[in-house]
Amino acid sequence: MAGCFENVNVPPCIWFENDNKRNALASIVAGTLFFMGWWFIIDVAAAYPSPADFNKAYHVCGVFGTLSLFMINSVSNALVRGDGYTGGCFGPRGARAWLFLGFVMGFGAVIASCWILFAEYVASHSTLPSWPGVGLFLQNVFIFVGSLVYKFGRVEDHWN
Repeated sequence: MAGCFENVNVPPCIWFENDNKRNALASIVAGTLFFMGWWFIIDVAAAYPSPADFNKAYHVCGVFGTLSLFMINSVSNALVRGDGYTGGCFGPRGARAWLFLGFVMGFGAVIASCWILFAEYVASHSTLPSWPGVGLFLQNVFIFVGSLVYKFGRVEDHWN
């Protein structure tokens, strides 16, 4: 039985030949998490079109989570460290403040969706289905984790 697959040759995967695929993998994982987050809320909106089951104002959490993703990932790690471009009005301090505001907005979206989940769908003991609250919470968690994967999973190229 040990020699059964000796002569089987599996062609090498060209996509993973180089070791410099960390950026591509981080981008794929972050994009998949972002897609899954929005897919949850699209499912909730399609399954519960009535405002009595799912208030449409709750979509604001996902919008703010998406804005935080763009804010977090628009600042390079080199600029936050002070190694990048130092000109402009603010320089590294402005980049750090922008990054901090992005993280605050992302945490705020996750906390607001958690609050909506427990206040409206868990603790109220109402007849509302719980999936809209869970879907809203999962949307914001997946968007925030996707932004973290993209921000800290990538390796930046330094042009010297």
